[in-house]
Amino acid sequence: MTFSIVAYDPGSTSWGVAVASKFLAVGAVVPWGRAGAGAVATQAMANLSYGPGGLDLLAGGFSADQVVIRLTAADGEREHRQLGVVDAAGRGSTWTGASCMDWAGGEAGEGYAVQGNILTGPEVVAAMLAAWHDGGGEVLARRLVAALAAGDQAGGDRRGRQSAALRVWRVGAAYGGELDLAVDLRVDDHRAPVGELARLLDLHELYFGKPDPDSLLPLEGELAAEVAASLERLGYPSDGGARLEEALMAWAGTENYEERLAPGKLDPVVLEQLRRQVAGS
Repeated sequence: MTFSIVAYDPGSTSWGVAVASKFLAVGAVVPWGRAGAGAVATQAMANLSYGPGGLDLLAGGFSADQVVIRLTAADGEREHRQLGVVDAAGRGSTWTGASCMDWAGGEAGEGYAVQGNILTGPEVVAAMLAAWHDGGGEVLARRLVAALAAGDQAGGDRRGRQSAALRVWRVGAAYGGELDLAVDLRVDDHRAPVGELARLLDLHELYFGKPDPDSLLPLEGELAAEVAASLERLGYPSDGGARLEEALMAWAGTENYEERLAPGKLDPVVLEQLRRQVAGS
């Protein structure tokens, strides 16, 4: 009923899962992960205990292959299960029980595990793998969604489309920097869930992405004057510039751009949004 990719990005030390299915709210069932330990996708006749149980094993130092063996060996219904695991070192492993509904199968390698069941055919997994390997320069979340989109375009779930989800774990990467869930997006019921998931990822990066330090603009001179005038027009006066950063913080906090602020500088992404808002006011 589902196709998914579990993966690891050594550059950012991140683990993630992307999944789509003709199933309501698949994100509530399939994707599990823990920064520093690994990630798990449990699907087909999903055994939800594979999620927390698998993460505990991964955190205990077991490899992906060992986790798959231990979880399935203890499960009398294992032939109806499908499972993908990537461990702390990025090793991938996948399991497809012999009683999973056709077409069902998967492939795993260094940094990934791709699997699906009730698919149009093996071309779905093949397309996901090709997209994964082609996307090496992308950040993990983008690479996962690209792989999911490739599987969807290749046929995906043969029953149709309903839901999709994306989760990424990285130490301290959650909003505010205290927790580890970097991305947590779900499309629970939609005619085109993978496309909608990509749209939500665009919004997530807009609101919660960190600014590129090399692109930051000094908040001074003509730029400071423009920002002050724009904020004044939107109802955030800065007393002629003396309290410009305070006014900017008030506006950005209201519009949910606070994660993109930098003392004494301005993210071009924030500047573009400020200009758009002024133009529409």
